[in-house]
Amino acid sequence: MTPSSPAARLRQVRERIAAAATQAGRDPSSVRLLAVSKTFPAEAVAELATCGQADFGENYVQEGLGKMAALRATHPQLGWHFIGPLQSNKTREVAAQFDWVHAVDRLHIAQRLSAQRPAARNGSPLSPLQLCLQVNISGEGSKSGVAPEAVAELAHAVAILPHLRLRGLMCIPAPVEGLQAQRAPFAQLRRLLAELNRQGLALDTLSMGMSADLEAAVLEGATLVRVGTALFGARVARQAAQQV
Repeated sequence: MTPSSPAARLRQVRERIAAAATQAGRDPSSVRLLAVSKTFPAEAVAELATCGQADFGENYVQEGLGKMAALRATHPQLGWHFIGPLQSNKTREVAAQFDWVHAVDRLHIAQRLSAQRPAARNGSPLSPLQLCLQVNISGEGSKSGVAPEAVAELAHAVAILPHLRLRGLMCIPAPVEGLQAQRAPFAQLRRLLAELNRQGLALDTLSMGMSADLEAAVLEGATLVRVGTALFGARVARQAAQQV
């Protein structure tokens, strides 16, 4: 049964991460938890933030900006990650307001983010925008992401852009049953990251694993897991969330 309170759900997810990390011989603190708050109201974000959760992921630009505005006064230190597909006409807002972008798969999107990242926000210097490249690790025609064989070319081109810091790779594999089957695409992403580092890139992030497969991801080296349902419960309609 899913725990009913935000604190209990957060504790349970952290325990799952810690158990998988320990099994892999890793320090649990090496795995960062990103709470995927898309479609959930600002109040739900605030509840988890009060329990100690620091990073939140949004798929929709305007919805995310609304939550940032609602929580800026009470929770100014939260980290905001854009994790959805990004269109050209939304890059300026994302570059200005988010801290991370996880789903870049085209050079021109990275170039726009680079050009539009401001030097300061609210009078304070702004650090480079942290980026992950999304890899279509399962080769699904319906899913975004650069093909594995094209990752190196894109990564080297993005890594030299100003005002950005390329951190690593992200994937959303096709859902499968069984731990070993779940581990296979994550292992492939880990090998891709290792190869990029052998080519001279200093990448440190594997953004992979969600509520149903985070153990497999952690066992294969995930440094950041994106968890929504296990933290917030069943997804609500997007329209309802946007009314908050």
